Amino acid sequence: MPAPTRLRADACPGVFATHAAADGTLARIRLPGGALSSAQAFVLAEAAEELGDGSVHLTSRANLQLRAVRDADELVRRLSEAGLLPAPSHERVRNILSSPLSGRHGGLTDVRPLVTALDHALCSVPELAGLPGRFLFALDDGRGDVAGEGADVCWQALPGGEGALLLDGADTGVRVSAREAVPVLVELAEVFARVRGSAWRVHEVDPGPLVDAALRRGRRVPPAALPRTGPVPVGRLADGVVVAAPRFGELPAGALRPLGDLVVTPWRTLVLSRPPDGLVTDPADPGLGVSACIGRPGCAKSRADVRADARAVLSALTLPSPGVRAHLSGCERRCGKPRGAHLDVVATGEGYLVDGTPVSTARLAEEMEGRQ
Repeated sequence: MPAPTRLRADACPGVFATHAAADGTLARIRLPGGALSSAQAFVLAEAAEELGDGSVHLTSRANLQLRAVRDADELVRRLSEAGLLPAPSHERVRNILSSPLSGRHGGLTDVRPLVTALDHALCSVPELAGLPGRFLFALDDGRGDVAGEGADVCWQALPGGEGALLLDGADTGVRVSAREAVPVLVELAEVFARVRGSAWRVHEVDPGPLVDAALRRGRRVPPAALPRTGPVPVGRLADGVVVAAPRFGELPAGALRPLGDLVVTPWRTLVLSRPPDGLVTDPADPGLGVSACIGRPGCAKSRADVRADARAVLSALTLPSPGVRAHLSGCERRCGKPRGAHLDVVATGEGYLVDGTPVSTARLAEEMEGRQ
């Protein structure tokens, strides 16, 4: 499969390579496995208040963003001292998803040690610093939550100590042990880096060389239909675990400080060990049914202040079901849209298109609720 011709360079933002947004500089902080210690959370809260817009923004890859950053050099200094930038050369490629509840609640195996090992191994290979910023690793503890997030390379635990190797979310039929999970994922990234041409993602290249490389460390069986559970639901779980959601994935600095050690999930939620104040923990809360891009004034391409419109929608909705049911976008790029089924709500400048149907802003809540 020939790699696509790219008309622009990979501009995925980081901390050293920031993005110039309409509201100022945007910095994205990678959190392998979504893990954030209480000390690191405190540093980020201070940085958000003193250097940014006062909030920490969650992403769909379990990372965090600071917006309107006024002093990028000072931000680098603070994050480095907090241990959030352990490998500057590899900063943009430390994209590792893992099952957020692993080692805390359920799952076949605790993948947290594998996340740490993968991060160290990835950063130790100089050639992998050139991976595209969109390339995504995943380690699934067997429940099938992050395995469905379309990672380029993923190891999903199976009963008996083995795991399935997935490429772009599909089972290759290759089985490797937990001991070999990290080496095989790193080797696949190296193969991709050699063969990718101008490709950014695994689905854009011939998978043959990657599968062949994996078979040197594993065995082949017929591909199987593996478990897929989707996002971890918001609420209080057993073992004292709480899953909470900030509205629209935006967490004010003052709300972040008292949370303690936490895990950021790919669904813009947080896994905590204590009940939080000011965050959604009720799985029936209508706010869980609506997500939105940053919109105006943060994005120059947006045709509307979509978060203000989304808040107005929430005041009128009575959706009883958990999970994202609608996503409001300021333009056709649909930034931050969820992977699952949802209403596609796109600003036009004169209202919105709801799954392609023109709707005035005043009738947006009525139209969205009528389509649930």
